[in-house]
Amino acid sequence: MLHRTDTALSRLHDLAMLDLDGVVYVDGDAVAHAADAITAARREQMRVAFVTNNASRTPGTVAAHLRELGVEAAEADVVSSAQAAARVLGDRLGAGARVVLLGAVGLREAVEAAGLVPVGVEDDAEAVVTGYGPDVLWRDVMRAAVRIREGLWWVASNTDMSIPTAYGVAPGHGVLVETLQRFSGVDPVVAGKPARPLLEETVRRVGGQRPLMVGDRLDTDIEGASVMGIESLLVLTGVTDLTTLVRAEAHERPTYLHPDLRGLLEAHPEVEQEEGAATCRGWRAEVTDGQLGVEGEGAGADWWRAVAVAGWAHLDATGEPAGTDNLLEPSSSDAR
Repeated sequence: MLHRTDTALSRLHDLAMLDLDGVVYVDGDAVAHAADAITAARREQMRVAFVTNNASRTPGTVAAHLRELGVEAAEADVVSSAQAAARVLGDRLGAGARVVLLGAVGLREAVEAAGLVPVGVEDDAEAVVTGYGPDVLWRDVMRAAVRIREGLWWVASNTDMSIPTAYGVAPGHGVLVETLQRFSGVDPVVAGKPARPLLEETVRRVGGQRPLMVGDRLDTDIEGASVMGIESLLVLTGVTDLTTLVRAEAHERPTYLHPDLRGLLEAHPEVEQEEGAATCRGWRAEVTDGQLGVEGEGAGADWWRAVAVAGWAHLDATGEPAGTDNLLEPSSSDAR
């Protein structure tokens, strides 16, 4: 369940690995309190890395966007699944290896920076690497699929099934990965979260002995931290809602929980469990007849902590998620 700390996370950990969409911005717009929290964490000598499964944009482009939002960011602060994929390829194949590339400019730049040579789907190659690319042609996907089935080694930047866009949630690179898997019968080496390569690459590039993964997605950010054996902070400014939170399995549960990035700057209280109830300071949450209920008053962050622990305890005990239809979430102004 959730851990407690006597000191702020920004003092307990020396590296914050921040997911981007849903944590620092949403659909390109800044998340409330994010820029100020990042600045304050850096004042505590905490390194900050911006970690993204998006393989289409270059780190320079991402850093420029962050600066437009008021977040101090250099190109070296951004680590992408494209860079992690290029590391995986380079470690196995060595510099100068020819690699079929299906993806966008971010993936191409990363592959070239690693000393590899991107080539077309008909060219001689030692591997194929794939990433999200809106302009990838279906004929190239078909040719790559056949080559993968015939034995060409395959590295995928990530397996995200969806991506946020200005027109709504759209299919992500994971949809293409699943298509290629079903056709070829081959599973790729995956570089992005929740697999290890991206977070390992982040620590390698940015440094830090006590990293903390910060994200909004249970199945990539938080599970990725679990795979790495490091602690994590879940923020609720992105895709994880109340229903999703109480359904989290053990490997998807964060070490810490806060409504937004201000959770980096705080100590985290203990959530006490007794007779099926979870209590966090002024809030008491309990599942009765399958429905999760909450009583009390206090900070919104503590409401979420009590609810999460009560929901997870019920899920572990019964195998069934608690109902949340009757709960009214605290307003954002109560987040602290």
